[in-house]
Amino acid sequence: MTPKIACFFATSGHSGVDRVVKNLLPGMVAAGYRVDLLKIRRHGPQLTGEEHGVRVIELKAKHVYTALPELIRYLRRERPTVLLTDKDRVNRTALLARGIARTETRLSVRIGTTVSINLASRGVIDRFLQRNSMRYLYSLAEAVLIPSAGAADDFAAATGLARELISVVPSPIVTPDFTIRSEDPIDHAWFRDGEPPVILGVGELSNRKDFATLLRAFAAMPGSSAYRLMIIGRGRQQAALQLLATQLGIADRFCLPGFVANPYPYMKQAKLIALTSRWEGMPVALIEALALGTPVVSTDCPSGPREILENGRIGPLVPVGDHRSFAQAMAQLLNAPPPREALLQAVKPYHLENSVARYLAAMGLPDSARAI
Repeated sequence: MTPKIACFFATSGHSGVDRVVKNLLPGMVAAGYRVDLLKIRRHGPQLTGEEHGVRVIELKAKHVYTALPELIRYLRRERPTVLLTDKDRVNRTALLARGIARTETRLSVRIGTTVSINLASRGVIDRFLQRNSMRYLYSLAEAVLIPSAGAADDFAAATGLARELISVVPSPIVTPDFTIRSEDPIDHAWFRDGEPPVILGVGELSNRKDFATLLRAFAAMPGSSAYRLMIIGRGRQQAALQLLATQLGIADRFCLPGFVANPYPYMKQAKLIALTSRWEGMPVALIEALALGTPVVSTDCPSGPREILENGRIGPLVPVGDHRSFAQAMAQLLNAPPPREALLQAVKPYHLENSVARYLAAMGLPDSARAI
Protein backbone atom coordinates (compact mmCIF):
# COMPACT_ATOMS: atom_id res chain seq x y z
CA MET A 1 0.00 0.00 0.00
CA THR A 2 1.19 3.54 -0.75
CA PRO A 3 2.82 5.09 2.35
CA LYS A 4 0.83 7.78 4.13
CA ILE A 5 2.31 11.02 5.45
CA ALA A 6 0.25 12.71 8.17
CA CYS A 7 0.86 16.41 8.80
CA PHE A 8 -0.31 18.02 12.05
CA PHE A 9 -0.27 21.84 12.07
CA ALA A 10 -1.92 24.72 13.92
CA THR A 11 -1.01 27.99 12.23
CA SER A 12 -2.42 31.51 11.94
CA GLY A 13 -3.59 30.91 8.37
CA HIS A 14 -1.51 33.77 6.95
CA SER A 15 2.08 33.07 8.03
CA GLY A 16 5.20 31.99 6.16
CA VAL A 17 4.63 28.47 7.49
CA ASP A 18 1.20 28.44 5.83
CA ARG A 19 2.76 29.27 2.48
CA VAL A 20 5.34 26.51 2.98
CA VAL A 21 2.64 23.95 3.86
CA LYS A 22 0.45 24.90 0.91
CA ASN A 23 3.35 24.04 -1.38
CA LEU A 24 4.87 21.08 0.46
CA LEU A 25 1.80 18.91 0.93
CA PRO A 26 0.61 18.95 -2.70
CA GLY A 27 4.25 18.37 -3.68
CA MET A 28 4.31 15.19 -1.62
CA VAL A 29 1.02 14.11 -3.24
CA ALA A 30 2.62 14.69 -6.65
CA ALA A 31 5.46 12.39 -5.54
CA GLY A 32 2.88 9.63 -5.12
CA TYR A 33 2.26 9.71 -1.37
CA ARG A 34 -1.07 9.74 0.42
CA VAL A 35 -1.18 12.88 2.57
CA ASP A 36 -3.48 13.76 5.48
CA LEU A 37 -3.57 17.29 6.91
CA LEU A 38 -4.67 17.38 10.55
CA LYS A 39 -5.52 20.86 11.79
CA ILE A 40 -7.11 22.53 14.78
CA ARG A 41 -10.53 24.10 14.32
CA ARG A 42 -10.41 27.69 13.01
CA HIS A 43 -6.64 27.48 12.54
CA GLY A 44 -4.57 27.18 9.36
CA PRO A 45 -3.28 26.04 7.05
CA GLN A 46 -6.19 26.83 4.74
CA LEU A 47 -5.75 24.14 2.11
CA THR A 48 -8.46 22.88 -0.21
CA GLY A 49 -8.03 19.11 -0.15
CA GLU A 50 -10.21 18.41 -3.18
CA GLU A 51 -8.05 20.67 -5.32
CA HIS A 52 -4.66 19.41 -4.14
CA GLY A 53 -5.30 15.74 -3.43
CA VAL A 54 -4.73 16.18 0.31
CA ARG A 55 -7.25 14.71 2.77
CA VAL A 56 -8.04 17.49 5.27
CA ILE A 57 -9.11 16.37 8.75
CA GLU A 58 -10.27 19.16 11.06
CA LEU A 59 -9.98 18.11 14.68
CA LYS A 60 -12.76 19.15 17.05
CA ALA A 61 -10.38 20.49 19.69
CA LYS A 62 -9.95 24.25 20.04
CA HIS A 63 -6.32 24.09 21.18
CA VAL A 64 -3.23 22.02 20.44
CA TYR A 65 -2.97 20.32 23.83
CA THR A 66 -6.66 19.37 23.98
CA ALA A 67 -6.29 17.73 20.56
CA LEU A 68 -4.15 14.99 22.16
CA PRO A 69 -6.94 12.33 22.45
CA GLU A 70 -8.03 12.84 18.84
CA LEU A 71 -4.43 12.63 17.63
CA ILE A 72 -3.88 9.37 19.55
CA ARG A 73 -7.02 7.87 18.03
CA TYR A 74 -5.94 8.97 14.56
CA LEU A 75 -2.50 7.37 14.90
CA ARG A 76 -3.97 4.09 16.12
CA ARG A 77 -6.62 4.03 13.38
CA GLU A 78 -4.65 5.26 10.37
CA ARG A 79 -1.07 4.23 11.31
CA PRO A 80 0.68 6.68 8.94
CA THR A 81 4.25 5.95 7.94
CA VAL A 82 5.41 9.44 9.00
CA LEU A 83 3.89 12.21 11.10
CA LEU A 84 5.23 15.68 10.24
CA THR A 85 4.64 18.55 12.69
CA ASP A 86 5.73 22.16 13.10
CA LYS A 87 6.28 24.50 16.10
CA ASP A 88 7.24 23.45 19.59
CA ARG A 89 3.79 23.08 21.16
CA VAL A 90 2.57 20.94 18.28
CA ASN A 91 5.81 18.95 18.26
CA ARG A 92 5.53 18.14 21.98
CA THR A 93 1.91 17.09 21.60
CA ALA A 94 2.81 14.81 18.69
CA LEU A 95 5.66 13.20 20.63
CA LEU A 96 3.33 12.47 23.55
CA ALA A 97 0.58 11.15 21.25
CA ARG A 98 2.95 8.83 19.43
CA GLY A 99 4.26 7.52 22.77
CA ILE A 100 0.78 6.80 24.10
CA ALA A 101 -0.52 5.36 20.82
CA ARG A 102 2.47 2.98 20.64
CA THR A 103 2.48 2.90 16.85
CA GLU A 104 5.47 2.54 14.53
CA THR A 105 4.81 5.92 12.93
CA ARG A 106 8.06 7.84 12.42
CA LEU A 107 7.96 11.39 13.73
CA SER A 108 9.54 14.38 11.98
CA VAL A 109 9.39 17.64 13.93
CA ARG A 110 10.08 21.02 12.36
CA ILE A 111 11.20 24.31 13.91
CA GLY A 112 11.15 27.29 11.58
CA THR A 113 12.64 30.05 13.70
CA THR A 114 15.80 30.97 15.60
CA VAL A 115 15.23 29.33 18.98
CA SER A 116 17.79 31.24 21.07
CA ILE A 117 15.94 34.53 20.44
CA ASN A 118 12.67 32.99 21.56
CA LEU A 119 14.24 31.50 24.68
CA ALA A 120 15.91 34.79 25.60
CA SER A 121 12.50 36.48 25.85
CA ARG A 122 11.30 34.02 28.51
CA GLY A 123 11.74 33.92 32.26
CA VAL A 124 14.45 31.79 33.84
CA ILE A 125 12.17 28.87 34.73
CA ASP A 126 10.32 28.85 31.40
CA ARG A 127 13.64 29.06 29.54
CA PHE A 128 15.06 26.12 31.51
CA LEU A 129 11.95 23.98 30.94
CA GLN A 130 11.66 24.68 27.22
CA ARG A 131 15.37 24.25 26.53
CA ASN A 132 15.44 20.87 28.23
CA SER A 133 12.13 19.85 26.69
CA MET A 134 13.60 20.42 23.24
CA ARG A 135 16.90 18.76 24.10
CA TYR A 136 15.47 15.52 25.49
CA LEU A 137 12.06 15.19 23.80
CA TYR A 138 13.25 16.04 20.31
CA SER A 139 15.89 13.33 20.53
CA LEU A 140 12.96 10.87 20.53
CA ALA A 141 11.90 12.00 17.04
CA GLU A 142 13.30 10.27 13.98
CA ALA A 143 14.02 13.63 12.32
CA VAL A 144 14.40 17.25 13.40
CA LEU A 145 13.94 19.57 10.41
CA ILE A 146 15.10 23.20 10.30
CA PRO A 147 15.04 25.43 7.19
CA SER A 148 18.47 27.06 7.45
CA ALA A 149 21.97 26.11 8.58
CA GLY A 150 22.16 29.16 10.83
CA ALA A 151 18.94 28.24 12.64
CA ALA A 152 20.09 24.61 12.92
CA ASP A 153 23.42 25.64 14.48
CA ASP A 154 21.57 27.97 16.82
CA PHE A 155 19.14 25.23 17.85
CA ALA A 156 21.95 22.83 18.69
CA ALA A 157 23.83 25.49 20.68
CA ALA A 158 20.74 26.75 22.53
CA THR A 159 19.24 23.38 23.46
CA GLY A 160 22.20 21.01 23.60
CA LEU A 161 20.64 18.66 21.04
CA ALA A 162 23.36 16.97 18.99
CA ARG A 163 23.87 18.85 15.70
CA GLU A 164 24.03 15.57 13.75
CA LEU A 165 20.41 14.88 14.71
CA ILE A 166 19.26 18.01 12.88
CA SER A 167 18.59 18.10 9.13
CA VAL A 168 18.68 21.37 7.19
CA VAL A 169 15.82 21.23 4.69
CA PRO A 170 15.11 24.18 2.34
CA SER A 171 11.50 25.30 2.25
CA PRO A 172 9.42 24.74 -0.93
CA ILE A 173 8.76 28.29 -2.07
CA VAL A 174 8.99 28.42 -5.87
CA THR A 175 6.20 26.33 -7.43
CA PRO A 176 5.22 25.70 -11.07
CA ASP A 177 2.35 28.22 -10.80
CA PHE A 178 4.47 30.81 -9.01
CA THR A 179 5.16 32.90 -12.12
CA ILE A 180 1.57 32.57 -13.32
CA ARG A 181 0.17 33.87 -10.03
CA SER A 182 2.58 36.80 -10.13
CA GLU A 183 0.89 37.97 -13.34
CA ASP A 184 -2.51 38.55 -11.67
CA PRO A 185 -3.75 42.16 -11.85
CA ILE A 186 -3.31 44.38 -8.79
CA ASP A 187 -6.37 46.22 -7.54
CA HIS A 188 -4.51 49.14 -5.99
CA ALA A 189 -4.03 52.66 -7.34
CA TRP A 190 -0.34 52.76 -6.42
CA PHE A 191 0.52 50.15 -9.02
CA ARG A 192 -1.08 51.89 -11.98
CA ASP A 193 1.05 53.15 -14.85
CA GLY A 194 2.74 56.46 -14.14
CA GLU A 195 2.60 56.15 -10.35
CA PRO A 196 5.78 56.48 -8.20
CA PRO A 197 7.73 53.24 -7.59
CA VAL A 198 6.83 51.22 -4.48
CA ILE A 199 9.18 49.87 -1.81
CA LEU A 200 7.48 46.87 -0.25
CA GLY A 201 7.55 45.05 3.07
CA VAL A 202 5.76 41.73 3.53
CA GLY A 203 4.89 39.97 6.78
CA GLU A 204 3.03 40.03 10.07
CA LEU A 205 2.89 43.43 11.75
CA SER A 206 4.76 42.24 14.82
CA ASN A 207 7.76 43.11 16.96
CA ARG A 208 9.79 40.34 15.30
CA LYS A 209 9.41 41.91 11.84
CA ASP A 210 10.37 45.36 13.21
CA PHE A 211 8.65 47.35 10.47
CA ALA A 212 9.17 50.49 12.59
CA THR A 213 12.80 50.38 11.47
CA LEU A 214 11.63 50.22 7.85
CA LEU A 215 9.48 53.32 8.31
CA ARG A 216 12.36 55.22 9.88
CA ALA A 217 14.70 54.04 7.12
CA PHE A 218 12.26 55.13 4.41
CA ALA A 219 11.89 58.57 6.01
CA ALA A 220 15.68 58.93 6.16
CA MET A 221 16.43 57.52 2.69
CA PRO A 222 17.95 60.01 0.24
CA GLY A 223 15.42 60.70 -2.51
CA SER A 224 12.57 58.94 -0.70
CA SER A 225 10.10 61.62 -1.83
CA ALA A 226 10.11 59.94 -5.26
CA TYR A 227 8.91 56.60 -3.78
CA ARG A 228 6.06 55.12 -1.78
CA LEU A 229 6.21 52.56 1.01
CA MET A 230 3.70 49.72 1.39
CA ILE A 231 3.64 46.87 3.92
CA ILE A 232 1.45 43.86 3.18
CA GLY A 233 0.26 41.99 6.25
CA ARG A 234 -1.76 42.35 9.40
CA GLY A 235 -1.00 42.25 13.10
CA ARG A 236 -1.09 44.01 16.43
CA GLN A 237 1.24 46.85 15.43
CA GLN A 238 -0.95 48.30 12.69
CA ALA A 239 -2.11 51.33 14.70
CA ALA A 240 1.40 51.98 16.04
CA LEU A 241 2.87 51.94 12.53
CA GLN A 242 0.22 54.33 11.22
CA LEU A 243 0.98 56.70 14.10
CA LEU A 244 4.73 56.46 13.48
CA ALA A 245 4.21 57.25 9.78
CA THR A 246 2.36 60.42 10.78
CA GLN A 247 5.10 61.40 13.23
CA LEU A 248 7.78 60.85 10.56
CA GLY A 249 5.87 62.92 8.00
CA ILE A 250 5.44 60.07 5.50
CA ALA A 251 1.76 59.19 6.08
CA ASP A 252 0.79 60.38 2.60
CA ARG A 253 3.37 58.00 1.06
CA PHE A 254 2.72 55.01 3.33
CA CYS A 255 0.06 52.32 3.02
CA LEU A 256 -1.03 49.25 5.01
CA PRO A 257 -3.52 47.37 2.78
CA GLY A 258 -3.76 44.42 5.19
CA PHE A 259 -3.45 40.74 4.37
CA VAL A 260 -3.25 39.95 0.65
CA ALA A 261 -4.03 36.37 -0.41
CA ASN A 262 -1.76 36.59 -3.44
CA PRO A 263 1.16 38.95 -2.70
CA TYR A 264 3.23 37.87 -5.71
CA PRO A 265 2.02 40.53 -8.19
CA TYR A 266 2.84 43.21 -5.59
CA MET A 267 6.28 41.69 -5.00
CA LYS A 268 7.01 41.42 -8.70
CA GLN A 269 6.04 45.01 -9.47
CA ALA A 270 7.73 46.51 -6.41
CA LYS A 271 10.99 48.34 -7.00
CA LEU A 272 12.51 46.84 -3.88
CA ILE A 273 11.61 44.36 -1.12
CA ALA A 274 12.75 45.31 2.39
CA LEU A 275 13.10 42.86 5.30
CA THR A 276 13.85 44.43 8.69
CA SER A 277 13.31 41.39 10.93
CA ARG A 278 14.99 41.04 14.32
CA TRP A 279 15.11 37.27 13.83
CA GLU A 280 13.88 34.63 11.41
CA GLY A 281 14.31 30.94 10.68
CA MET A 282 14.25 31.24 6.92
CA PRO A 283 12.38 34.30 5.59
CA VAL A 284 9.92 33.14 2.94
CA ALA A 285 9.26 36.62 1.56
CA LEU A 286 12.97 37.09 0.84
CA ILE A 287 13.08 33.92 -1.26
CA GLU A 288 9.84 34.84 -3.06
CA ALA A 289 11.18 38.29 -3.93
CA LEU A 290 14.38 36.91 -5.43
CA ALA A 291 12.42 34.27 -7.37
CA LEU A 292 10.45 37.11 -8.96
CA GLY A 293 13.63 39.00 -9.83
CA THR A 294 12.97 41.81 -7.33
CA PRO A 295 16.03 43.22 -5.49
CA VAL A 296 16.07 42.94 -1.68
CA VAL A 297 17.66 44.64 1.30
CA SER A 298 17.66 42.72 4.58
CA THR A 299 18.85 42.95 8.13
CA ASP A 300 21.63 40.50 8.94
CA CYS A 301 19.37 38.82 11.47
CA PRO A 302 19.57 35.25 12.70
CA SER A 303 18.89 33.20 10.69
CA GLY A 304 18.54 32.84 6.93
CA PRO A 305 19.19 36.18 5.15
CA ARG A 306 22.98 35.77 5.11
CA GLU A 307 22.62 32.29 3.56
CA ILE A 308 20.07 33.38 0.97
CA LEU A 309 21.91 36.57 0.02
CA GLU A 310 25.27 34.76 -0.12
CA ASN A 311 26.97 36.92 2.50
CA GLY A 312 25.70 40.12 0.87
CA ARG A 313 26.62 39.32 -2.73
CA ILE A 314 22.98 39.10 -3.84
CA GLY A 315 21.68 41.95 -1.70
CA PRO A 316 22.86 44.24 1.12
CA LEU A 317 22.87 42.99 4.74
CA VAL A 318 22.36 45.63 7.42
CA PRO A 319 22.72 45.41 11.24
CA VAL A 320 19.40 44.77 13.00
CA GLY A 321 17.63 47.97 14.05
CA ASP A 322 20.03 50.32 12.22
CA HIS A 323 17.60 52.44 10.21
CA ARG A 324 20.24 54.85 8.89
CA SER A 325 22.35 52.04 7.41
CA PHE A 326 19.17 50.47 6.04
CA ALA A 327 18.21 53.77 4.38
CA GLN A 328 21.61 54.03 2.74
CA ALA A 329 21.48 50.40 1.55
CA MET A 330 18.07 50.94 -0.03
CA ALA A 331 19.24 54.06 -1.85
CA GLN A 332 22.32 52.31 -3.18
CA LEU A 333 20.37 49.27 -4.36
CA LEU A 334 17.76 51.41 -6.10
CA ASN A 335 20.57 53.14 -8.00
CA ALA A 336 22.46 49.93 -8.87
CA PRO A 337 20.35 46.76 -8.62
CA PRO A 338 22.08 43.35 -9.08
CA PRO A 339 21.58 41.31 -12.28
CA ARG A 340 18.19 39.60 -12.33
CA GLU A 341 19.75 36.25 -13.27
CA ALA A 342 21.85 36.28 -10.09
CA LEU A 343 18.69 36.66 -8.00
CA LEU A 344 16.94 33.77 -9.77
CA GLN A 345 19.96 31.49 -9.42
CA ALA A 346 20.23 32.10 -5.68
CA VAL A 347 16.85 30.49 -4.97
CA LYS A 348 17.25 27.24 -6.96
CA PRO A 349 17.33 25.10 -3.76
CA TYR A 350 13.88 26.46 -2.85
CA HIS A 351 12.15 25.24 -6.00
CA LEU A 352 9.37 22.80 -5.17
CA GLU A 353 10.87 19.63 -6.64
CA ASN A 354 14.24 20.21 -4.93
CA SER A 355 12.69 20.95 -1.55
CA VAL A 356 10.19 18.08 -1.59
CA ALA A 357 12.98 15.63 -2.40
CA ARG A 358 15.00 16.96 0.56
CA TYR A 359 11.99 16.70 2.90
CA LEU A 360 11.24 13.12 1.85
CA ALA A 361 14.89 12.11 2.26
CA ALA A 362 15.05 13.66 5.74
CA MET A 363 11.90 11.74 6.70
CA GLY A 364 13.44 8.49 5.46
CA LEU A 365 11.30 8.23 2.33
CA PRO A 366 12.30 7.89 -1.34
CA ASP A 367 11.80 10.72 -3.84
CA SER A 368 8.77 8.91 -5.21
CA ALA A 369 6.30 6.55 -3.56
CA ARG A 370 6.19 4.69 -6.87
CA ALA A 371 9.69 3.40 -6.12
CA ILE A 372 8.42 1.52 -3.05
